[in-house]
Amino acid sequence: MAEQHFLDHARVLSDRLVQLQAPIRILDAVNWDRSIKERFFQQKAERNPEIEKSYYQQKQLGFSPADLRLQLAELQRDIVRQLGRLSPVSQLMTRACREYRDVVRMIEARGTEEFHELSVELFGHPDDVFHANEPSLAELATMLQSPLDTLLASDALPEEKKDIDAATAVEMLQGQLRNSMAGINVNVMLSDGIVSDAAAGSDRIKLNQDVKFSQRELDILEVHEGWIHIGTTQNGLQQPYLTCLSKGTPSATITQEGLAVLTEVITLRSTPRRLAKLVSRIHATALAADGAEFVEVYRALLQQGIKEDEAYTLAQRVFRGSTPTGKPFTKDLAYIRGFVLVYNLIRVAVQLGKIDRLPLLLAGKLAVDDFRLICELADSGMIQQPTFVPPHFKDLRGLATWLSVGRFLGDFSFAQLENDYRPLIP
Repeated sequence: MAEQHFLDHARVLSDRLVQLQAPIRILDAVNWDRSIKERFFQQKAERNPEIEKSYYQQKQLGFSPADLRLQLAELQRDIVRQLGRLSPVSQLMTRACREYRDVVRMIEARGTEEFHELSVELFGHPDDVFHANEPSLAELATMLQSPLDTLLASDALPEEKKDIDAATAVEMLQGQLRNSMAGINVNVMLSDGIVSDAAAGSDRIKLNQDVKFSQRELDILEVHEGWIHIGTTQNGLQQPYLTCLSKGTPSATITQEGLAVLTEVITLRSTPRRLAKLVSRIHATALAADGAEFVEVYRALLQQGIKEDEAYTLAQRVFRGSTPTGKPFTKDLAYIRGFVLVYNLIRVAVQLGKIDRLPLLLAGKLAVDDFRLICELADSGMIQQPTFVPPHFKDLRGLATWLSVGRFLGDFSFAQLENDYRPLIP
């Protein structure tokens, strides 16, 4: 166990970090209000929405960007002075300070070219590759699109009906979470102020009151928003010293979304249509990064068979914080990028016989790049094991077996398998 005075200093500094980042609300700062959508369709979706830098400047942030950046810089210096530059906890928290300062700068830059550049710094670019000479994120999305198109065209996989009104969905989802997250107080409620169908906070899930849901969508929300986003927040709040793990930096957001998508897949909640939606977000971001304007991205989504309302929402996600003729906000790359990072981390941990380390992914909101530091801090007693653990992580035998078999089968040539088995399938 680390010395108590060190732990006490770490707790105080961590609490300061939590307090400083509290007013930062990226999505509130960049979202477009409903009147923008109404006007777009009144103009028959033929003109770009009228969004300029001045539109964002009139939004109330609830904090002074300059003052907050200064306070974060002061906290970073205090962390190094009190905990040492080389300690794992110092490295973890100073990185968080730097990321939050970049977030504040990005918010300040809304409606300008710099907004996109800072977004890329925090969330990545469609042209990013994981290793040299490997496909980019945009190319991976294209590769995934082909089998998804085949599945979506199959009559055997019809789209499930969205016949559950939002008020009923609140009651149903609340019941599901009460059963699967016993001991965690999660509140499900209606909202008229969110762009997406649903959004999670620290202890609540908001459902868009204007949307109808299918049972499958509620199942996905249970594991994605409940088990992962709220579960890791609550685990972070339970940490005795590093309370800052209850709050997500952009790099932690990438891991969070990847872990949530992976959970959807391995619990068999996800669907080809759900993955297709995530792929469409990458395609839309890539189009905007290549210079396409809002209307062009919107029309491209329509050509993919996406309905008008959903196409607008998706295009809006890409251009929020920017302008309709500017470069994109790249946060939506987090889902597939994070999925690849988390999946590969788990695969390698299984291969190395370190599967006992994997529940630490749920100890709070953390980045894959910080996993070594998280393990070191757990060994020293500064981080405790997660209080809430989803079912598929409680018994790791099934997960380990699934990944081991997947690695074994992945060594086969799919092209050869297709030649061998195609004649057997009428």
